[in-house]
Order: sequence, then structure tokens, then C-alpha cells
Amino acid sequence: MSRLSHREIVESVPQKGFFGHPKGLFTLFFTEFWERFSYYGMRAILVFYMYYEVSEGGLGMSEPLALSIMSIYGSLVYMSGIIGGWLADRVFGTSKAVFYGGILIMFGHIALAIPGSVALFFVSMVLIVIGTGLLKPNVSSAVGEIYPKDDHRLDAGFSIFYMGINLGGFIAPLIVGELMKTSFHLGFAAAAVGMFIGLVTFVITKKKNLGLAGTQVPNPLSPQEKKNWTKYTVIGLVAIAAVLAVMIPRGWVTIEGVIALVGVLGILIPTVYFIVMYRSPKTTPTEQSRLIAYIPLFIASVMFWAIAEQGSTILARYADKRTDLNAFGFEISPAWFQSLNPLFIIVLAPLFAWMWTRLGDRNPSIPRKFSFGLLFAGLSFLVILLPGMLSGEGALVNPMWLVLSYFLVVLGELCLSPVGLAATTRLAPAAFSAQTMSLWFLSNAAAQAINAQIVKLNTPETENLYFGTIGGLSIVLGIILFLAAPKIVKFIKE
Repeated sequence: MSRLSHREIVESVPQKGFFGHPKGLFTLFFTEFWERFSYYGMRAILVFYMYYEVSEGGLGMSEPLALSIMSIYGSLVYMSGIIGGWLADRVFGTSKAVFYGGILIMFGHIALAIPGSVALFFVSMVLIVIGTGLLKPNVSSAVGEIYPKDDHRLDAGFSIFYMGINLGGFIAPLIVGELMKTSFHLGFAAAAVGMFIGLVTFVITKKKNLGLAGTQVPNPLSPQEKKNWTKYTVIGLVAIAAVLAVMIPRGWVTIEGVIALVGVLGILIPTVYFIVMYRSPKTTPTEQSRLIAYIPLFIASVMFWAIAEQGSTILARYADKRTDLNAFGFEISPAWFQSLNPLFIIVLAPLFAWMWTRLGDRNPSIPRKFSFGLLFAGLSFLVILLPGMLSGEGALVNPMWLVLSYFLVVLGELCLSPVGLAATTRLAPAAFSAQTMSLWFLSNAAAQAINAQIVKLNTPETENLYFGTIGGLSIVLGIILFLAAPKIVKFIKE
């Protein structure tokens, strides 16, 4: 089969039909909406499920262990995107990767919905980790595929797509947070239903709306490479299973050891990936220059997500333990606070999309948008210092402090995340398009791998030092990135 050009793929996609954007954006928007509904619904109650007592329907883990596992879970979810991106680039194409990933995610939530043991909990983790790795980077990569090159709508399109992500993320904690009052497993069942609806939406609408997008394998394996890949994959899986069969009964595999290993991999994998892509003969000199420009953006993203992702760990526990949940005359579910981030994005994303389009040539450069993101993220942690200083250690605080913290980090997210998605599609080497999108999500994986180590440092005694140090570091890095922006732009070579 002859290779399709980007132009031929774009011509197969109806270019008008979804708020002035390609019709395929509808399919990708709602597929991702339901996938995020399932993921954020599960995530909103997962840390509580881990550390609540068994008598309360939980697993009875210690709080520090639950926080670390939650961070590692998030890290592995995004780290697995490397596998998903590679399979899309070399074996499946993005369309099949999205479909297979959705099936695994759905079964992962079904496993959580079945009352069982800690072992069943870890089975669900494996399914959701692998499934999200297949689906998440590839559905985002497909957004860039349906637009013509240098289309001015691309940034706005990613902002609309990003709003779909957060619409699912807003609704899910409200529903699942209420269901958890009856049973955690009812909440997990709702997440499974959400992923099923997403799969149905994708299958029914993809042919008409996406055309040829996602059907082509960008860098397919040769027959010999495919044969070797199959052989080594089978050998590797058998070897891993054999090693675990020996080590687990002897107690040589511990949760703490896995947490430490993932922490190392969170830094090592993206480092190796940058080197491999940069040195590849398939990467042109211009693409190498753009990869160099991408490195400081990647580091900035790690810093940002290290703060933002603590909304489901440190701030979730803060909502549960340190916040007055009856401040407004009725009982607030601690899970509901995780709807704040997507709620603010739903409200503000159209304004940011309009602003970037309206500014045109006066747009701040990509690095400077990232620097604004770091500034707001740092402020969100400094703000949470104030109630502790004013109320004293252990006192319940007004929930509006958490609302303000989430609001500030959302301002940073809208400066950094949709812009980062669009920048990734522009700066990716042609032979590594889906894999570079996976690399973008590795910044989140690295951040949460780091978080798995540092969340244990947050105690009532160290609360102010914890928030102040991390928030201050983010602001300092933001200032450095702002000053270095002109040099970074030169490497982009647009």
C-alpha cells in the first residue's frame, strides 16, 4: 500500500462541522470526554479507597503509602504512553491503539467495581495503566493529524479538545464522589460505564468523521523487524512472569521497592528517549534543533505537573482531613474538590482559545507561555500556606482556600498544557510523531514519580515548609524560563 501524505489524510477529513473545526474533532472530543470521565471518576475516590479502613469499605492502607501509590499509579499511566506511542507508530496506527486501549481501561474499572482484595486492586491498576498508555497519547496525536500544516486553528482546536477532557473530569467526581458514600465499588462501576460509552462513540463515528486519520502506521516495522519484535516480546513476557513467580512468594518484591524503581524510571526513560530520537538517522538537522528547544519545555512541564498532580494526593487528603466540609451548611464530599480544576478550565478554556487566536502575531512565545504556567503553579502552593499560618496546625480551614489554590493552578495549566500539546505536534520529528506525544505525557509521569518520593514529606509539622519550598522553586524556574525564551525560540526554527 502506498504511503499517504499528510495532505491526503487531511482531505479525507471533513474540515468544517464542529465549531468551525474539522468534523473529526467531534469524535476525538467525545471519545476523550468519556475516557477522562472514567479516569477522573476513579481517581477522585481512589486515594480514599486505599487509606479508609476496611470497616468503611476501603483497603486500610497507611496514608503515606496510599499517597505514594497514587502518585506511582499516575506516573505509570503516563509512562505507559511510550509503549502506546511506539505501537501506534510502528504496529497499529493511532485508531486501533485508541480502540484497544479503551477496552483494557473498561475492564480495569470493572475489576475495581468487583468487591475483592488488594490483589484485585493491583490487577485493575495493570489494565488501566496499559490501556491508558494505548489510548491517551494517540487520541491527542490524532487531533494534530486532522488539521492542515500551519493551520491557525490548531491551538484553538487543542483548547476545545482540552475542554472536552475537563468536561468529563468535572462531571465524574461529582457523580462518583456521591456514589462513594454508598459504596466505593458503585463509583468504580460508573467509571466502567463511562469508558464503554466512549468506545461506542468512537466506533460509530470514526469512519465518517476521521476519514483516513489514524489508519496509517507512520514508521511500520519491516517483516524481519516484526518477526523479531514478536519473538522478543514473548520471551520478555515469559521471563518477567518467571522472575516474579520466584520473587513474589519470597517477599523480594515490595511496594516500597516498586515505588523507588518507578522513581528512577520516571527520569531515566525520557532521558534515553530524547537521546534516541536526537541520534536517529531519521531525524533531520532541523528536527534535532527543535528537540533541543523541547528539552527546557519538558523540564518546565515536569515542574508544573509535580504541583498540579498533587491535587489528587496531598490536596485530596487536605480536603478530607484539614478542610471544614460543613462550611456551607451541608456536607461536602472531599472528592468534589477535584471537580474544581476541570470546572475552571471549562469556563476559562474558551477565553484562552479566543485570546491566543485574537493576539495573532502578538502571541507570547511558547517558552513564555510555559513560564506563566510555572508562575501560577507556584502561587497556587504559596496560597495554601496562608490558612495553616492563620488557623494553626491541625485546625479545619475554610474550603475557599482550596478553591483559590485550584483556580491559580488552572490559570497555569491553560498557559502550559494545551500549548504544550500543540507545540509537541509542531516540534515532533516526522518518524516519531506519536512517540513524541508520548514523550510529552512522560513529563507528567516524571513529575508523579518524583511526587511518590516527596509526598511522604508532607506532615502536619512540615506543611508550611513543604508548600513554600515547592511553590517557590516553581516561581524561580518560571523566571529563568522567561528570560531564556528568546534563545529557545531560535532553536525552534519556525
